[in-house]
Amino acid sequence: MKLKKQVTVCGAAIFCVAVFSLYLMLDRVQHDPTRHQNGGNFPRSQISVLQNRIEQLEQLLEENHEIISHIKDSVLELTANAEGPPAMLPYYTVNGSWVVPPEPRPSFFSISPQDCQFALGGRGQKPELQMLTVSEELPFDNVDGGVWRQGFDISYDPHDWDAEDLQVFVVPHSHNDPGWIKTFDKYYTEQTQHILNSMVSKLQEDPRRRFLWAEVSFFAKWWDNINAQKRAAVRRLVGNGQLEIATGGWVMPDEANSHYFALIDQLIEGHQWLERNLGATPRSGWAVDPFGHSSTMPYLLRRANLTSMLIQRVHYAIKKHFAATHSLEFMWRQTWDSDSSTDIFCHMMPFYSYDIPHTCGPDPKICCQFDFKRLPGGRINCPWKVPPRAITEANVAERAALLLDQYRKKSRLFRSNVLLVPLGDDFRYDKPQEWDAQFFNYQRLFDFFNSRPNLHAQFGTLSDYFDALYKRTGVEPGARPPGFPVLSGDFFSYADREDHYWTGYYTSRPFYKSLDRVLEAHLRGAEVLYSLAAAHSRHSGLAGRYPLSDFTLLTEARRTLGLFQHHDAITGTAKEAVVVDYGVRLLRSLVNLKQVIIHAAHYLVLGDKETYHFDPEAPFLQVDDTRLSHDALPERTVIQLDSLPRFVVLFNPLEQERFSMVSLLVNSPRVRVLSEEGQPLAVQISAHWSSATEVVPDVYQVSVPVRLPALGLGVLQLQLGLDGHRTLPSSVRVYLHGRQLSVSRHEAFPLRVIDSGSSDFALSNRYMQVWFSGLTGLLKSIRRVDEEQEQQVDMEFLVYGTRTSKDKSGAYLFLPDGEAKPYVPKEPPVLHVTEGPFFSEVVAYYEHVHQVVRLYNLPGVEGLSLDISSLVDIRDYVNKELALRIHTDIDSQGIFFTDLNGFQVQPRRYLKKLPLQANFYPMPVMAYIQDAHKRLTLHTAQALGVSSLKDGQLEVILDRRLMQDDNRGLGQGLKDNKRTCNRFRLLLERRTVGSEVQDSHSTSYPSLLSHLTSMYLNTPALALPVARTQLPGPGLRSFHPLASSLPCDFHLLNLRTLQAEEDTLPSVEMALILHRKGFDCGLEAKNLGFNCTTSQGKVALGSLFHGLDVVFLQPTSLTLLYPLASPSNSTDVYLEPMEIATFRLRLG
Repeated sequence: MKLKKQVTVCGAAIFCVAVFSLYLMLDRVQHDPTRHQNGGNFPRSQISVLQNRIEQLEQLLEENHEIISHIKDSVLELTANAEGPPAMLPYYTVNGSWVVPPEPRPSFFSISPQDCQFALGGRGQKPELQMLTVSEELPFDNVDGGVWRQGFDISYDPHDWDAEDLQVFVVPHSHNDPGWIKTFDKYYTEQTQHILNSMVSKLQEDPRRRFLWAEVSFFAKWWDNINAQKRAAVRRLVGNGQLEIATGGWVMPDEANSHYFALIDQLIEGHQWLERNLGATPRSGWAVDPFGHSSTMPYLLRRANLTSMLIQRVHYAIKKHFAATHSLEFMWRQTWDSDSSTDIFCHMMPFYSYDIPHTCGPDPKICCQFDFKRLPGGRINCPWKVPPRAITEANVAERAALLLDQYRKKSRLFRSNVLLVPLGDDFRYDKPQEWDAQFFNYQRLFDFFNSRPNLHAQFGTLSDYFDALYKRTGVEPGARPPGFPVLSGDFFSYADREDHYWTGYYTSRPFYKSLDRVLEAHLRGAEVLYSLAAAHSRHSGLAGRYPLSDFTLLTEARRTLGLFQHHDAITGTAKEAVVVDYGVRLLRSLVNLKQVIIHAAHYLVLGDKETYHFDPEAPFLQVDDTRLSHDALPERTVIQLDSLPRFVVLFNPLEQERFSMVSLLVNSPRVRVLSEEGQPLAVQISAHWSSATEVVPDVYQVSVPVRLPALGLGVLQLQLGLDGHRTLPSSVRVYLHGRQLSVSRHEAFPLRVIDSGSSDFALSNRYMQVWFSGLTGLLKSIRRVDEEQEQQVDMEFLVYGTRTSKDKSGAYLFLPDGEAKPYVPKEPPVLHVTEGPFFSEVVAYYEHVHQVVRLYNLPGVEGLSLDISSLVDIRDYVNKELALRIHTDIDSQGIFFTDLNGFQVQPRRYLKKLPLQANFYPMPVMAYIQDAHKRLTLHTAQALGVSSLKDGQLEVILDRRLMQDDNRGLGQGLKDNKRTCNRFRLLLERRTVGSEVQDSHSTSYPSLLSHLTSMYLNTPALALPVARTQLPGPGLRSFHPLASSLPCDFHLLNLRTLQAEEDTLPSVEMALILHRKGFDCGLEAKNLGFNCTTSQGKVALGSLFHGLDVVFLQPTSLTLLYPLASPSNSTDVYLEPMEIATFRLRLG
């Protein structure tokens, strides 16, 4: 009672301080002696006085904000320590809806006004090249350009190089896909190992030779199979600059579907491996094959301390435009950057491909004659019918002149007289004969060139080229050369010719795109729990008992996730057998990560750590779900209840405390659920349906709202028995629409079968009322409880066909036969409408899709959006794609927004001048449309293709089944479809009065609620039952790893234990990676039901971890290769909005 009084007093104090502060502010402004009432005609001096007053007012607001924050923290401490009254029970009202009483705890939403300034933007100069504007202005005509078909004739004057020599760098490279036509292992055995073995001997034959390599996954496998002598030779070749490892990631990742956690993780894995084994630190990025380029990559490479990068697959019309305006080399800058700190120098290759015919100059017929692997008698030849000729004394002058003409023409497209000429292709240089043919013939050409004036040619690496360019232009490596343009934006969507847009792969094989994200969420959760368990066990002197050997499982999972980011893996563009190989690897790592999580949770949840005993044969905890094979959906674990109580450990992988619904499957409807303290909890119990009309016998779903600590563990106890007040059954209505079907019943649950009838119906919670069509079971509208007006949110399924002409859709390309047609089911759907105290849902059972829309009756994030899942099965489709479209009355004016890699949001414009398929974009985590009043965001748990083809619409492609190859080298269609569950959240937000939509901006940001909604969707809480064989006991304690909550614009991206010098052992150090998110304050944020404070980018890491001290803290580059400052005693850190920062951390 005493505590309750204290809480009330503190609450009143907050109110008083706020009112008093505002009064003081107004008082100061009103009694300003310099303020004149002169009708608003301010002289200049008074405008500056007014500005000062406004600044003072802002300062006072800031002080006020800080005072309230302090009081708020005190109140939070009090409420956290207060033993709250028993949870109030939900009750059923007369009008037939459930009411859940509000929580007794107060919740805060306290955002510093300064933190709202960022999203308003407007700082810094505008870049010369903004890609959205470029796309709007380009005609995208496909005019025949002569020998360079997609370009133009290039002319030059031989005297152009009189003042400055042309300096040519020929860069031999071999592009090795870690899986595409063959599996990773098959490629390694049959090709890659031979390339790398030949490389060691052939580079050592002549110190003038150079070679470029990118994929560390292959390099690491080869390294494990070579002897010490060969390893020493490789280190020498890296040391003397003959061999360059470019980018240094585990793979060359896809940039459309990959999530930034996985992009960073595969970069760290590659960089750490290179540092440990070769002592190499990559300087330049090399991305010749990803199908379009994201602006997230230049940000990550710059933060990893790379200074330059190269890209290749960009729309041919953009290449032509950039070539004509000498813009193929530019500083790539992030849209929010006001001081060029994110700039990285980027080279865009000008022609069709990265192969040899398209890299020496504009004429592939001539360039092909200088690919000496194609000499007559070999296995491949030149499609242009003129073969290469070996270089001899007799023909060198004539051949050199022909090649030099190409070099000079290519050079005219760039601003400097330094020229890059890549020399390679897929899996090249796998035989010693090819090394000899290329290197001997080119060296003869170089010797001839170098005996002439105005020209110098040599073999080089990518960094050799960039270094020479910086030297020529007189700037430091990575600095902006004078006159070179600045660019912001991205390079989606990609077309390589005609209207062949590579927008199909944004959805291809969605089953594995989803599995990728499940693995990612488990990896992050396992990394964090393992790092905390290892630190706590060392702190308690129990490290000897803890299975630190789990580190090898973490390493394998990091590498599996990294491998799957490859641009033929997550893209869904590999052969069927290769897809199976990836799937088996993903599943094996998922199973291993569940073990790592279970072992860490077991240790951390024990009240008395001395009782901890690790027994791999008898795990303390069970997994939450299992998958029977790599292509099966998960099956949730059923908890068997008997006379003894069962315990469940709940893991919340979010860095924020969360109030969520946890659903468990049990074997009896007679179940009581108790909190950790033994307090009975209210639960909703439902039948578990296997189909539209069948329930699963002896399996029931129990759903309980729980509050879980940030990054922590909670405990629930389950008992057999009925608590009539707290075990609340769901009621179900089944609409059969005239179909003659029998529906199973269960005496525990009220069930109404409605044979016919199709009137619309609504579900509601404390925030909204949601209307559904009685005919289709799909969403129709949403009305917020505080508004009269309904918002149209009409859903429908659609089907795209493919063209009848020669070019058809395939794994890469989307070539529809016109606009989508409505999905017409053979029979009307069976509808299930479930209602209960904590959630209600509508399930529409169609032949090809089961759509579930669930509304949580909970305060906060869970209750503010709709949970949607689509179980899709199109295995009987022939050349069709299934889409979900949402129609609203939002006046979006042709603009929509999609995220890039879950890291940033990119505005898009529907371009009528382009074909339909060109207007699709990748959607890894969200897409939204908005007008002056509303924003509708579709959050997704898996990457899919998205568009807005008309104002007020959003549509997403759910799955695609295509019977033929699309002529991009795969040689297969997409016929291995699986039953796939696509998961979404639909969030409707209202703009606050006076917060204008930033119109002319190239940037847009989600709200904090939107960020959190995305996190809830992508990192679900894990429910781990304590094994039946374990003695239950009071020995389980919830685990609260964080002593204070992180500001809610911060995301703890990873807490990754680093590797010790010994290959398989963990180090005592870890990488802490934090991301401060950019957010839009202009969307309403009242009654959010979650505690949320921002701190202007400041975090006190020293007091963050409960029971552990920060012993060592050092800011480093993104991948930990470069210390950014010496370790200091201060553990306070600061991040700018949008920044990702890595720290080397030791906890003790």
